[in-house]
Amino acid sequence: MPSGSSPPRRRSPSRPPALTRPRPPAIARAHPPPTGEAVAPADRTVLFLQGPPTPFWSELGDAVAARGAQVRRVSLNAGDALFWRRGGAVSYRGRLRGWRRWLAAFAAREGVTDIVYFADRLPYHRIAQKVARAAGIGAYAVEFGYLRPDWLTLEREGGGAYSHFTDDPARLNPAAPAPDFTARHGHPFLHEAVGEVLYNLAATFGRPLYPCYAADKYYPPVFDYLCWLAKLARGRAARRGAAAVEAACRSGAWPYALLALQLQSDYQLRACAPYRHQSETLAEVIASFAACAAPAQRLVVKLHPLDNGWENWPKRVARLAARHGVADRVLTLDGGDLNRLIRDATGVVTINSTVGVHALRVGAPVKALGAAIYAMPGLTHQGPLDGFWTAPQPPAPAVVAAFLATLAEQIQFKGSFYAPEGRRLAADAMAERLLAGRVGPPGPRPAARLESLRAARRARGLV
Repeated sequence: MPSGSSPPRRRSPSRPPALTRPRPPAIARAHPPPTGEAVAPADRTVLFLQGPPTPFWSELGDAVAARGAQVRRVSLNAGDALFWRRGGAVSYRGRLRGWRRWLAAFAAREGVTDIVYFADRLPYHRIAQKVARAAGIGAYAVEFGYLRPDWLTLEREGGGAYSHFTDDPARLNPAAPAPDFTARHGHPFLHEAVGEVLYNLAATFGRPLYPCYAADKYYPPVFDYLCWLAKLARGRAARRGAAAVEAACRSGAWPYALLALQLQSDYQLRACAPYRHQSETLAEVIASFAACAAPAQRLVVKLHPLDNGWENWPKRVARLAARHGVADRVLTLDGGDLNRLIRDATGVVTINSTVGVHALRVGAPVKALGAAIYAMPGLTHQGPLDGFWTAPQPPAPAVVAAFLATLAEQIQFKGSFYAPEGRRLAADAMAERLLAGRVGPPGPRPAARLESLRAARRARGLV
């Protein structure tokens, strides 16, 4: 069926067609299958939902098909259709509230055994996880790597707070091979930007083809791009300011801790953090720093390199620092060498950014304020934030090594969404692991990580 066409039998996409054949046996089995009971690729049907805006998604489909499995694709907007090069896609044009019923019927009719998606917290993908659990279908999340750059993630159901990766250092595998951190698959930022722009513009201006699509964007795409134009216009002045702050940090005139901000639009904040907005994080961290840090210490607030500038973090930081009487001790940095800043810092504070993994790799103390895959004893500071400024708990080198090795062994794949050779390597490795039934750590999702997040969000009235 050509891409962009309606679901079979020409019925409304919000009302799926009746089942015409019994559900295949593979769907009835709970995931994952028992050890040693692999399902042959010829008996697998892998459904691709939304993916990254690059050729990678189609190439992963090619790699799955080359190993004998059937491939299905559902497009939810015109951007999805634009980046799916294999053909054979169907389109869902109904409302979000009808998606669960439609998807369940589609999966049963097509004999779907596995569902793969990019960004596990998207509304359509959260619903797909529920459909998969109810039907005994494998559900897998693809994401940028925890060990980035040059690594991608494939894990069961979801990542971050929803990951199945252990939160117990005793369950790490110190015998796993050490990951290769050599960067081989770099790409110009332009490749990333062009893909994002094309996808979002197609989804926006193709809305007549998908009138009921629920985008769930934090910033409307066109507004986001206008913010970027303004940020680019300020680029030279911003670089001069960043160079001055970075030079002050390198001078060694005072010790400093680093607070790494994240993208306000990131689902790691929207779904896996105990804050409504990062302004609440800033208020908490700066108040704690003012009350508990040594008078000589500084706090450097590092902006995310892809921040669009709309939130005006420098102004927010300056206002909070002045309110707490530390205006001369809190600096904002938009740019700079992150790795050098981490190495020279007394510690790194983050919500749940992968900056925390970078810090652990160089032995820097880390305080995670949200649900992070690396927030466990032996890795991050386990005490309250107030104690982090003067007595940060450093990571244990043996635990760091075991964590990185286990992460790479279980849910990380060397490669890239952008560089052609990196795409090929990752697609082949993911397809092989997926069809062999060896994705992610076995067993249930660790309960404590998610329960702790939910308790913190309830305390702030977020659920």
